[in-house]
Amino acid sequence: MAEQSAEVQAAGQRCDFCGAVVPTVRRVALDQDYDRLQQPHRELYACEPCSERKERSRLGLERR
Repeated sequence: MAEQSAEVQAAGQRCDFCGAVVPTVRRVALDQDYDRLQQPHRELYACEPCSERKERSRLGLERR
């Protein structure tokens, strides 16, 4: 993330899901029978609302 804008550097991190600039982001790489750390991939970071929405979706709790 060496190419961050001055806005992002001053305010925090940008959520890869919604694009919001927030003080902190999360990265969760856990699931049963799933080891994301063994697969080459682009790391994605989520703000709190996006992280919670993604977790609800993963658990089948997100309404469509």
